[in-house]
Amino acid sequence: MGLEGAVKLGYRKELEAISDSAERRALFDKMVAAAYARGKALSTATYFEVDEVIDPADSRRFIVTALLSAKPRPRNGHKRRPNIDTW
Repeated sequence: MGLEGAVKLGYRKELEAISDSAERRALFDKMVAAAYARGKALSTATYFEVDEVIDPADSRRFIVTALLSAKPRPRNGHKRRPNIDTW
């Protein structure tokens, strides 16, 4: 569901209480704009105290760098399946 649908459902009573369609549309547009402003990556990151927000175009470089810097998993030569949970 997009933000427009979420605003329509979440604020249905408030929007239905307004009889003038132009005024209702203005309030709807204002609520959608506020939802988009709250949903931006930088404002969400500051709310959840995320250290860094990367541009989606740079995400491949960050993922490859992280994978290449990880240590290889040690091989366990005598067990074929060391992590089978019997439950």
